[in-house]
Amino acid sequence: MEADLSGFNIDAPRWDQCTFPGRVKHFFNITDPRTVLVPDRELDWAKGMVEKSRMGVVPPGTQVEQLLYAKKLYDSAFHPDTGEKMNVIGRMSFQVPGGMIITGFMLQFYRTMPAVIFWQWVNQSFNALVNYTNRNAASPTSVRQMALSYITATTTAVATAVGMNMLTKRAPPLVGRWVPFAAVAAANCANIPMMRQHLAPSHNGKAGEAAFHEESQGPARPIASSAVWLLCLSSGCPWAIWRVLAPSLLRASGWPHLHGTSGLWALPTEM
Repeated sequence: MEADLSGFNIDAPRWDQCTFPGRVKHFFNITDPRTVLVPDRELDWAKGMVEKSRMGVVPPGTQVEQLLYAKKLYDSAFHPDTGEKMNVIGRMSFQVPGGMIITGFMLQFYRTMPAVIFWQWVNQSFNALVNYTNRNAASPTSVRQMALSYITATTTAVATAVGMNMLTKRAPPLVGRWVPFAAVAAANCANIPMMRQHLAPSHNGKAGEAAFHEESQGPARPIASSAVWLLCLSSGCPWAIWRVLAPSLLRASGWPHLHGTSGLWALPTEM
């Protein structure tokens, strides 16, 4: 028996976005790392199904589950503004495996200056690619601004990591493992305001109309500024869990040999 899809809206949220559990389910659905492994042929099929559903010409026999799965693949791989297929590394669904791998390398290779500089550069390059891939096409960021933000974030991260490495040479080994977090947090505090400054309204209220409508009430500039710094804080807190608490908990657990090991098991234990 065929499902009645006459009233089905493929762009309607699957879960209630007014509730926290609904937003969490939506987030996990579109950032599912397994979608990274889906071949391009299946992604193109998903895009076709979504476009057909929007036009109301869904092929006979199509089930609701198929449309929901197609929308999941579409949201994970295609830009919401342009509809173009995003590169795999820049997709939000690659954030968990990509960030986990880079974090493992930064935690493992922190003893020598070349390794610190290299992996901080890799991390900021990864962040820059993600920012570019998920850029807001409705309020485009200039190449100059993205380049300036990338250079500033990379320089800040490397300078913080190198400086703290020099300061913590005589400190306990555990303190040295906190250096990557401090470097990334400092880079975020420099990168995020620069990438979002075009969204903040100017004193005459002419800029930032993409983020704040002219008819909106209240002081838009303070709201924009607080939003940027809250974003800096929220982007740093999740990393603090893994880059600060994880080494401390492993050492306190009585299994310090698992953290900082060498050889074949070095990277798996860090990740």
